[in-house]
Parts: sequence; structure tokens; C-alpha cells
Amino acid sequence: MTTNRDNNSATSANRSNDARRNVWAGFLFGIGLAAFLDEVLFHQLLRWHHFYDKSTTAMGLVSDGFFHAFSWFATIGGLFLLAGLRSRKALWLTRWWGGVLLGTGGFQLFDGIIHHKLLRVHQIRYVENLITYDIIWNLLAVGMILVGLLLVRRTRKKQQGVTASYES
Repeated sequence: MTTNRDNNSATSANRSNDARRNVWAGFLFGIGLAAFLDEVLFHQLLRWHHFYDKSTTAMGLVSDGFFHAFSWFATIGGLFLLAGLRSRKALWLTRWWGGVLLGTGGFQLFDGIIHHKLLRVHQIRYVENLITYDIIWNLLAVGMILVGLLLVRRTRKKQQGVTASYES
């Protein structure tokens, strides 16, 4: 026989797991979205760079293909998690959007620091005044991360209440 206390404990554990899943679903989707937009805008439409610019144009195009595949795997994975949350009526949109911003900003900051500066696999754009592009790129990333953290933190306070609503 289960008691109210056991049910409350199980409900609390489920809410905690669902809260984490909301952030992870958004995070994966955000990574995929950022990678997709980066690839379409900067690699294809503007043709500022390829994912790997240290070889031939053909190799750059192949690397773009792998990068594009990665972006879709992350996007679809995030959408599958989102669908699972919706089917269980456990979607918490504010928390999910926080995860999206964390994933998007995190990807962009990783790209700007690791890919552009440390590994130098490509630059944002090959121009003389590159620092302007780097600063804008990384500041936008930090801004998205901060807003994402704010949203997740705001929902964490609501999660601690017993009557937290998943639809806020």
C-alpha cells in the first residue's frame, strides 16, 4: 500500500526528471538550430566559409555535408524528446525555451572559441578586421546563454513548489 508521502515523492521525482528533460530537449534542438542556421547562412548563402577551410573547396563541401547531417541529428533528437514531453503532458515551454537558448548560445560560443580561435578550422569571415566579427559572434552567444540561464533559473523556483505548472 502506497501512502500520500510515497506518491508525493514519486511525483516530485517525475517533475524533476521532466524538468531536466525539458532543458535537454531544448538544448539539443538549440544546438541543431544554431548549426543549421550557421551552415545555411554562412556556408551556403553568404559563402563566407566552409566547416573545414584548411583544404580544398571540395573537402570544404564534404565537411559542410557532415556538419549539416550533425545539425539535423541534433534537431531531430531534440524534437523527439519534445514530442515525448508533449505526449506525457510534461512540456514546460519556458524551461524548454531556456534550453533552446542555452544550446544555441553554447554552440555558437563553442564555435567561436574552439573552431575559430583554438583549432582555426575556419573563421567567421576572411576579412582584415576579423575582431569585429568575433566580438559580435561571441557576445551574441553569451547573451543567449545568459537569457537561457535566466529562463531555466526562473522555472527552477516554480519547480520547487508542489503545484508547479508545466504549461507556463
